[in-house]
Amino acid sequence: MISLLLAVIYLVFISLGLPDSLLGSGWPKMQVVFGVPSSYAGYISMTICFMTIISALLSPRMINRVHTKWIVISSIVLTILGLAGFSISHRYEMLFIFAIPYGLGAGAIDASVNHYVASNYSGSAMNFLHCFYGVGAMISPYIMSLALKYAKWNEGYLWTAFVQTAILAIVIISLPLWKGNESEAEEDRQESAGIRESIKVPGVLLTLIAFFAYCSGEATCFLWTPSYFAGTKSGLSDERIAAFGALIFSGLMLGRLISGFISNIFGDKKLIRLGIILEFIGIFMLFIPTQNYLIAAIGFVIIGTGMGPVYPAIQHMAPTNFGKRYSAAVIGLQMAFAYTGSTFMPMVFGVLQQHIGIGIMPVYLIFFAILNIGMLELAYLRCGKIQTI
Repeated sequence: MISLLLAVIYLVFISLGLPDSLLGSGWPKMQVVFGVPSSYAGYISMTICFMTIISALLSPRMINRVHTKWIVISSIVLTILGLAGFSISHRYEMLFIFAIPYGLGAGAIDASVNHYVASNYSGSAMNFLHCFYGVGAMISPYIMSLALKYAKWNEGYLWTAFVQTAILAIVIISLPLWKGNESEAEEDRQESAGIRESIKVPGVLLTLIAFFAYCSGEATCFLWTPSYFAGTKSGLSDERIAAFGALIFSGLMLGRLISGFISNIFGDKKLIRLGIILEFIGIFMLFIPTQNYLIAAIGFVIIGTGMGPVYPAIQHMAPTNFGKRYSAAVIGLQMAFAYTGSTFMPMVFGVLQQHIGIGIMPVYLIFFAILNIGMLELAYLRCGKIQTI
């Protein structure tokens, strides 16, 4: 029953990833239909992220009052509403209205399910969980491409809403599977602390800064990797440059897949340290002065592979480092800091590269990698639970 429930939870994280790639894949056509500049996608994306931050900050209170299964169901319903709303939008301004449920649903699922898995399953399960998020994020661009080929961009959102509805039906059918952990979860909810109390716990603020740093680097790679190749390597076709956008994502999937098999052997802290060492190796490969794009391409895959275990491991450590009383609030805060970094720091890099040049990207990435590991090591010391290697 436990393994069957875990399969349902993995399916939930596929549903979390499904909406995240739609805007990017559909926007080239959407902007033409709406008659707005390409940059206007950023305003929609920021609205979704802002609502996700709000939802993540509210998640500790929701987790304390409502069982995770009901948060998951209501969040998927909100996401379906957002996707269906996008599909019927015929004016750009309408997207802002439906971006509200779109973002609220994502943040609530992310924080509540991460807390549930961190509290009830191993680090291996947490890494595989985030792998399945990637599966969802990989599927939706194909849904949109089929819609653009055989129908319109609207159907891409509508078809994704249908997939989400099917996942919702499976979650509803699986409700009896959650009963095994209900009594323990009820006790945890009664003892859980709020955000104001939790942020004062030694080490929490340091892990929040570390999470902000990690997601800043990750999101910068997602947005700017193709531009890095276009600006630093010559003779590349537009198709090949666009394909380089998948390098970091492929590395992340690989890193989390490998971590799923070895995390129970190494533990979260060692896994993070090994991952960031690998990330440094990938970043240093970008400093090699050559026009050969293969070295940089391998470097970005290595960066992504190193980043892979960091996000799941930090969240999985929350109950251990801070206790179950604080873990729900800490994970909610982590999600809020994560989306803040993902929302704003790629934009900051965009301004920097416009004045200095896209070649500054490895320096930008190494700054956040150092900030990430530095804050985590300080957090371990503050928690008083540092382990010797």
